[in-house]
Amino acid sequence: MARTFKNFIGGEWVAPATAAYFENRNPANPKDLIGRFPDSDERDINRAVASARRGFERWSRTPAPARGDILRQVGDLLVERKDALADAMTREMGKVIAETRGDVQEAIDTAYYAASEGRRLFGHVVPSELRKKWAMSYRRPIGVVGLVTPFNFPLAIPTWKMFPALLCGNSVVLKPSEDVPHTATLLVEILLEAGLPPEVIQLVHGRGEVAGKALVEHPDVPVISFTGSTTTGALVGETCGRMHKRLSLEMGGKNAMIVMDDADLDLALDGVLWGAFGTTGQRCTATSRLLLHRKIHDRFVRKLADAADRLVIGDGRAPRTQVGPLVHEASRQNVERYVEIGVEEGAEIVIGGSKPRRPGWFYRPTILTGVSSRHRVAQEEIFGPVLSVIRFSTFDEAVRINNGVKYGLSSSLYTRDVNLAFRALEELDNGITYVNAPTIGAEAHLPFGGIKQTGNGHREVGWEGYDFFSETKVCYVDYSGTLQRAQIDNYD
Repeated sequence: MARTFKNFIGGEWVAPATAAYFENRNPANPKDLIGRFPDSDERDINRAVASARRGFERWSRTPAPARGDILRQVGDLLVERKDALADAMTREMGKVIAETRGDVQEAIDTAYYAASEGRRLFGHVVPSELRKKWAMSYRRPIGVVGLVTPFNFPLAIPTWKMFPALLCGNSVVLKPSEDVPHTATLLVEILLEAGLPPEVIQLVHGRGEVAGKALVEHPDVPVISFTGSTTTGALVGETCGRMHKRLSLEMGGKNAMIVMDDADLDLALDGVLWGAFGTTGQRCTATSRLLLHRKIHDRFVRKLADAADRLVIGDGRAPRTQVGPLVHEASRQNVERYVEIGVEEGAEIVIGGSKPRRPGWFYRPTILTGVSSRHRVAQEEIFGPVLSVIRFSTFDEAVRINNGVKYGLSSSLYTRDVNLAFRALEELDNGITYVNAPTIGAEAHLPFGGIKQTGNGHREVGWEGYDFFSETKVCYVDYSGTLQRAQIDNYD
C-alpha cells in the first residue's frame, strides 16, 4: 500500500487541515503510485507562516557564518544521497537519471556556494562628505520568504531559491509543484538532519490555485519567489504589487539556437539534440527554435532528423534511455495540440509528431520545418520535445527572429567568426547567451534569469540571489560632537 505523506509545519509532520490528499504517480508508468500527499488550503498556510515568523526571530539572530555551516552540512548529505535522490526524482517526474543526478549536483554546488557566502555578505564602507563621520551599509534579513516552485527541476530550483534565502537569515515556506512533492519532502528531511532549526523551514503541499495562492496573498510573507508560467506569474505579480511585496518572477522562454554557415555542424548537432530534447523539452531554457542559415539548412536538417530519430525513449531509470516521458497526461495533450497547430499553419513534420505505443506520458522527439517566425509554434512556449526550424539568410535577420518574441531568457550562436560571437552577446535580447553551446547549461554560481515576459528583472542564484533575499541597511556614525548637516554644512 502506498505511503501517505504529511506537511512539515510548526516543527512537526502533520496532516492537512483539509484531510484531503492527491496521488503522485510515475509518469513513465502511471500504475506506479509513489504516494498520497496533502491537498492543503489556506489554513495550513496560515499555520506555516505563523511558525515561520517564530523561526525567523531565532534564525535571523544566528551569525551568518553559522548559518553557512548548516548549509555546508546540507551539501554533505546531498553528496551522500545523490544516487537515491536522483532515482526518486526520475521516478517522480520522468527525466533521465543522468539529468536528475545533475539536478542533485546543482543543489550540492548551491549549498557549498551558500555556505561560503556566510562569510561574504558584504556591505560597503564609503567616505562621508563630513569630518569625523562614518558611512556604511550592510545586508540584513527580511522575514518570511514564500517559495513557489515548478516540477522540472525538483531539487535544483527549490534549493537555488531556498539556500540563499536561508543564508541571508530568512525563514522559508516552500510550496512545491504538486507533480514533485516527494523530492521536496526528501529535501526538508535533509535540512532538518543537517541541524536547521525546525521552525525555519515549513513545507506545505497542495495545488497552486489554492495553497500557492494563499501563500502569495498572506500579509505576513513579505518576499515571494515564483517559477512557473508567464500567465500565472502575471497574477502573482498583480498580487505582490498591490501588497508591496518583494517579488522575483522566473517564467517562460522561447529560446533560439542560431547556426551560421561557418559553424562546426557536428558540434551544433550535439548542442541542439541536448538543448531541444533534454528533459523532454520541459525546461524554460530549452531550445525551442532552431535558426539555420540557408546555405546549411537542408544538410543540417537531414543530419538532425537522423540523429533525433535514433534517440531512445523510455523510463528514465533505464540505462539506455535518452528521452523520458512528459510529466503528466495534460502536458502530452498540450504538445499534441501544438504539433497540430504547426501543421495547420503550414509546417512539415520531419520526424516524430506522435506518441509511442507504450504506457506512460511519452511523446516522440518532433522536428517541424517550414516554420515562419510568425507562426504560433515559433512564438509560444510548448514545453515539450518539439523543435521549430526557421531558415534565415543573414546574421541580422537571425537577430531579428531571435528578438521577435515576448520572452527573453536564453539564446545561443554557433559560429567560428569571433566578430559575430561578440555581436551576439550584445545584440541578442536575452538574459543569457551562449556561444558554441546550447541554450541550456547555466552554472550555479552565476546569476540566472531573463528579460521581457520571462521575468521581472531579478536574477536567481549567483551573487545577485543574495541581494534579492536581503535588504540593504545604511548606517551613519557621527563622532564629531556637533550637529553636522550633509549637503548643507559641507558646501556652504
